[in-house]
Amino acid sequence: MAETTGVLLMAYGTPASLADVEAYYTHIRRGRPPTPELLLELVDRYRASGGSSPLLAITRAQARGLEQLLNRGEDGAFCVELGMKHAQPFIEEGVRSLADAGIDRAVGLVLAPHYSALSVGEYIERVRAAAADCGGPEFRFIEQWHLAPGYVGLLADRVRRALESFPAADERDGVTVVFSAHSLPLRIIETGDPYPAQLEETAAAVAELAAVENWSVAWQSAGRTPEPWLGPDVRDVMRELAAAGGTGVVICPAGFVSDHLEVLYDLDVECRRLGDALGLPFARTASPNANPEFLQVLALLVSASLETNLA
Repeated sequence: MAETTGVLLMAYGTPASLADVEAYYTHIRRGRPPTPELLLELVDRYRASGGSSPLLAITRAQARGLEQLLNRGEDGAFCVELGMKHAQPFIEEGVRSLADAGIDRAVGLVLAPHYSALSVGEYIERVRAAAADCGGPEFRFIEQWHLAPGYVGLLADRVRRALESFPAADERDGVTVVFSAHSLPLRIIETGDPYPAQLEETAAAVAELAAVENWSVAWQSAGRTPEPWLGPDVRDVMRELAAAGGTGVVICPAGFVSDHLEVLYDLDVECRRLGDALGLPFARTASPNANPEFLQVLALLVSASLETNLA
């Protein structure tokens, strides 16, 4: 039997319940507990989004589906483990599971299509440190996949469907598609970080494929820190569209591949509420989640990574 290849599928993480929110928030804040006010605000956001985030369940489904796809040709050829940045199972646990299974080579894939040293780069650093502690596996990483044809095609299809929710053709003419991703500190621009440009590239590719003329890029879910973050904020863009007489907005969170708090609250609650207040009809593209088309995108990324690195 051929050697088993490991895959570490990584995501941001989420608290398993409301009781775990404080520990989760403390981990995000690098060990500094949040103030009671900040903690209550975050708990209230989870409550407003249904009481918990489906991120872990979705990521588990993505991992199972990816493993099944990769093993179609030869059962047992691939072993897929999860690694979360800020919650169990942590990245280090996923690396340890692969090492304990005797796997010597593995692919690291973060469920975020755009590369930044402050996001994907940090995942990679933790994987390398954990692998060094475990004595393996040897990892190769898929650092960005923002222009993967399957992903661009999937987003384009979802943009078209969201636009169809505006029934009148003349109304659709005034609708703007806003492509969003998680904001990061503005200082990344000084280092030449490719993150902002990659979101622009994704947006342009999707808009061209979906034949969308009115589109823009915006940022969302900025952190609560004193330093400036990437902008414009998606809510400010919505205000500008309403002031300019726009007939609607479709937000395509191109930087996110699963339903979680930044989608279910920041967009579905906050932005929808703002749209109602502005008289600006709002729609949001459906997340890829564990859709078979998206799992095929991930499988192709893993396969291509192995072919490239073994050539």
